[in-house]
Amino acid sequence: MGEKVIALSDLRALADIPEIPADAPAPDGLLSDALGRPLRDLRISVTDRCNFRCSYCMPKEVFDRDYRFLPQSSLLSFEEITRLASVFALHGVTKLRLTGGEPLMRKHLDELVRLLAELRTPAGDPLELTLTTNGSLLARHAPALRAAGLTRITVSLDALDDAIFQRMNDVGFPVGDLLAGIDAALAAGFGPIKVNMVVKRGTNEHEIVPLARHMRDHYGPQVVLRFIEYMDVGATNGWRMDEVLPSDAVRALLAQAWPLVPLPARSPGETAQRFAYADGRGEVGFISSVTQAFCGECNRARLSTEGKLFTCLFASRGHDLRALLRNGATDVQLAAAVSRLWGRREDRYSELRSASAPSDAPRQRIEMHYIGG
Repeated sequence: MGEKVIALSDLRALADIPEIPADAPAPDGLLSDALGRPLRDLRISVTDRCNFRCSYCMPKEVFDRDYRFLPQSSLLSFEEITRLASVFALHGVTKLRLTGGEPLMRKHLDELVRLLAELRTPAGDPLELTLTTNGSLLARHAPALRAAGLTRITVSLDALDDAIFQRMNDVGFPVGDLLAGIDAALAAGFGPIKVNMVVKRGTNEHEIVPLARHMRDHYGPQVVLRFIEYMDVGATNGWRMDEVLPSDAVRALLAQAWPLVPLPARSPGETAQRFAYADGRGEVGFISSVTQAFCGECNRARLSTEGKLFTCLFASRGHDLRALLRNGATDVQLAAAVSRLWGRREDRYSELRSASAPSDAPRQRIEMHYIGG
């Protein structure tokens, strides 16, 4: 496109301090929102910083040397994150995902993993503890993360061709080093590993088959490649609908090379449609937030780096749980506040966008690096 992308607004400061209702029932693990969707997945952003500058998330024109990231004092401590996660577990959360920014830029992240690994559901079961990373620091940290109790890893990789990959991450990071991170994670005992490719028409769609072939030939079932439609997250990536390559088109390209067999979802609210290679060489997934919105089963909440709760990836306003924490709220009060916030949730941005009803959708959205993908 050649157009410079600029930040239109900074929505990080927009947040209310939640009410603490006096009549909220005790958590029973069955909390549902206004549309009947349960709370099962909490995504926790541990840093708003990233060492990549991918154009679809943190374009360099905006997130440059002068951009003000959050100061250390604003970030939730590991103990605060763990305390909030324990409250969400009482309400039915069974999976925690650590994200960012690039979460491995947060120092001593394995210490947080160790704390979170000790949490249990009301039934006494451990929570699934996962991490999404760009893979640049994975080779260094994978063994410690595994030893601390991390159960699963998702890596972002948008191209196999080194020139294309470096152009997309916009910091010159080589694809070979990222693949070495995947190898290190597998050696540490993680597997299968999910690899996410954001497909942007006119940029990397010709990398779909080569990347799939590499993953099939080198890793087989140990790596699950997933294709994500380019989304209009935040307000700085210059998103246009004509740059979206629908998942149906991606699947058709793959099917020309290898027959695919549909697989059932593993759990309610799963974002990816799953397909197996007919020859048994693993599986692929398709995340179609733009063309096949899955708001109706969305069970995910997001906690920002500084403790603001967002009930949708495309939200424009958060709820300041950190203020409650640091003003002395008890766990009972925190649970009551979360219960009210989730109980009132009506978010369905992607469905409204797909229905061509932009007037019903928020015009401004928080940046993805701030609340995690």
